Amino acid sequence: MSQKYRMFKKNSGTERLPHLVGRGRALEIVLGANDFDGDTAERYGYVNCALPDAELDSFVDALARRIASFDRRAVSAAKNLVNQVSLPSADRLLDALNSFQTALTWPEAQQRIQALLERGLQREVDFENRWPEVLGTLVET
Repeated sequence: MSQKYRMFKKNSGTERLPHLVGRGRALEIVLGANDFDGDTAERYGYVNCALPDAELDSFVDALARRIASFDRRAVSAAKNLVNQVSLPSADRLLDALNSFQTALTWPEAQQRIQALLERGLQREVDFENRWPEVLGTLVET
């Protein structure tokens, strides 16, 4: 499968990711800052399933119709139960957000952001496709 799934490491991602993929994989994803193809993301538990583009719409449509056919209160209750055991608390999410915002103010982070901007961040359309390659060269700056 050629489709890639962008692995964003934003704010609450570090709070939820270890529960999805385990500590070791979470560290690999966050610290490695790399892309993974759909099959690898599925194997890691990062995505529910990886499908070829031609199958995606019919899969999502069938799943949505099936869920919509169930009683709303039962669906809501099930979601609440899963959320209670799988989502971090609001305090932990706020801590993660504050930590991320603080890290953005560090001189080293500011230098790397500037280097990324100089290499095309927010200017070049294909920058995201080159993201892992560009990150690997920042140590040179």
